[in-house]
Amino acid sequence: MASSCRRPEHMAPPEVFYNEDEARKYSQNSRMIEIQTQMSERAVELLNLPEDQSCFLLDVGCGSGLSGDYLSEEGHLWVGVDISTAMLDVALDREVEGDLLLSLQWLCNADKKTHSPPKRLYTFFSTLYSSLARGARAVFQIYPENSEQLELITAQAMKAGFTGGMVVDYPNSTKAKKFFLCLFAGVSGVLPKGLGTETVDRGVSSQVQFTGQR
Repeated sequence: MASSCRRPEHMAPPEVFYNEDEARKYSQNSRMIEIQTQMSERAVELLNLPEDQSCFLLDVGCGSGLSGDYLSEEGHLWVGVDISTAMLDVALDREVEGDLLLSLQWLCNADKKTHSPPKRLYTFFSTLYSSLARGARAVFQIYPENSEQLELITAQAMKAGFTGGMVVDYPNSTKAKKFFLCLFAGVSGVLPKGLGTETVDRGVSSQVQFTGQR
């Protein structure tokens, strides 16, 4: 497998992989900007925010603020957090409008002997749960490597108190398929329907193929 096709989380921890050079390349890639904007739009749709109302949002793993640009355009206030200082530096250079203080699959790796993926995920989700108001939603766009990783992430979120599950857009498409983890804090909610599923049987989403690339 060519190194350019390897998943970033397999190459180094996020604070190492997204150094100054990688952060700037990521933020200046027109295709990446387009993808991030599309995913941000879909994530906001899944959050089911009140219409014509500015909301205060937390962007976890905000990177260089590409998603924040969309949130600002939609009239929302946001705070972004990221483990990569290089990404945050780029965000500051870009003068994004959010206040700046991780992708979930990074937490599934054990970069040190002391790292336990289940514990890392549970710590993240339990901290997030305690930070959200009752009835709030959280949406994550993720790249699960396999079904075990998907189950691990979902199980730790539920253990932390969340309800919800996975929404899969375009489950039959190799390129367009996207996974969104939709969580509800303190309440049970109805999961939104995935895009491109009008003619797809409900069982398909549990049979999608995972990949070591993304």
